[in-house]
Amino acid sequence: MSPTPDASDHDAALEAHLDATRDARLASYMDFLRIPSISALPDHAPDCRRAAEWLAESLTAAGLEHVEVAETGGHPVVYADWLHAPDAPTVLVYGHYDVQPVDPLELWTSPPFEPVVVGDRMLARGAADDKGQVHAHVMTAAALLTTRGSLPINVKYVFEGEEESSSVHLDGWLTAERERLAADVAIISDTGFFEGNVPAITLSLRGLMYAQIDVVGTAVDLHSGGYGGAVQNPANALAQVIAALKGPDGRIRIPGFYDDVIALSDADRAAMAALPFDEDEYLRNLDLPALVGEVGYSTLERRGTRPTLDVNGLWGGFQGDGSKTIIPAHAHAKVSCRLVAAQDPDRIFEALRAYVEEIAPPGVTTTVRLLGTGRPSLTPMDHPATQAAARALEATFGRAPVYIREGGSIPVCASFDSLLGLPVVLLGFVQPDDNAHAPNEWMDLRNYEASIRAIARTWDELVDLPR
Repeated sequence: MSPTPDASDHDAALEAHLDATRDARLASYMDFLRIPSISALPDHAPDCRRAAEWLAESLTAAGLEHVEVAETGGHPVVYADWLHAPDAPTVLVYGHYDVQPVDPLELWTSPPFEPVVVGDRMLARGAADDKGQVHAHVMTAAALLTTRGSLPINVKYVFEGEEESSSVHLDGWLTAERERLAADVAIISDTGFFEGNVPAITLSLRGLMYAQIDVVGTAVDLHSGGYGGAVQNPANALAQVIAALKGPDGRIRIPGFYDDVIALSDADRAAMAALPFDEDEYLRNLDLPALVGEVGYSTLERRGTRPTLDVNGLWGGFQGDGSKTIIPAHAHAKVSCRLVAAQDPDRIFEALRAYVEEIAPPGVTTTVRLLGTGRPSLTPMDHPATQAAARALEATFGRAPVYIREGGSIPVCASFDSLLGLPVVLLGFVQPDDNAHAPNEWMDLRNYEASIRAIARTWDELVDLPR
């Protein structure tokens, strides 16, 4: 009888396999990136389904089981599992196959859905957020099942198609599938490393409230010479509303906005101050004259632990070349708030709506519509699963990870907690300057390749997770 392979044998076999399949793996990665799965744009609904079906085929080819393209009422969820480790814990892996819109298209150096490799970078929409990390999980499963014939733990995969458009249908699907999704911990790979590409584990994410402000005047545009000075201009009115939302000190003026914000402890502030963050370099990389934000907080604190309000889009009136002297019939703004632990996005929306109603100037009709929400999340640093991931990162990248708080939102984090009762480990691998949501999004291929090794080591580390 042959002896049971030890960890070094497993590692050697995995490395040999990954080295031999690198070109095929990159070709598969690029195929995935070619699908324009933009969930927010209705015209791309067929592309989202095509991406889901492509992913299901790849999961099946990897050797995973019970693969399903599950209907949700919106873009489908892709599910798969491998459940043949009866004495081991079960991990639920989450990622998303949908991507952000690509505008402004003219700023891309190559077409966003024609991936290209430039040096060590994979350049395409979704290369980092989040197709690259989803693909790495699929490739990890394929590599382990090929080289070992099994996984060290039970793994369930949930890849959704609406993360970039507020995950509208996900909670309903999670609730309906609660029994099938039972697990010991959730792993989400939709975050990244710290400044300088330092390995990191994200402990907290902000929530989100997304709304649209609509200001409507007359049924059609008016001649500004014939009506200027006699009627309210919706664009001017909208500008007044937006200007009143925040003060020059960076504080949001909506009554009650900060009521549920939990103050940072001295220890929290000290830990953030100790992170290897070069603010001058951060500013230079942004090519901006200065950093601004809420008075009394550092850049890292403002970026990851304080709530915000930002205008994400603004339109109305004449947009073409030259001049057209009109009073526009309507004007609009999309506004989002990033929220921190204990803030309720629905309550924040009602506070925004009431405040806009109070400050809106007369002569127009001003309404506020809720477009989407997501709750904030926080995971303890000392949780055994967090520490298992930390050991895997250190073994793979040669240095212990730092623990960070990020300003982005992943709505499913709070859903896994509230609906499934799962602790969440945010195990992401993208470099911090990946241009996610912007032109020329890219993934460091060294991070991508190393992430496969790190995920495999995480599964090995999780074998002894308390259940």
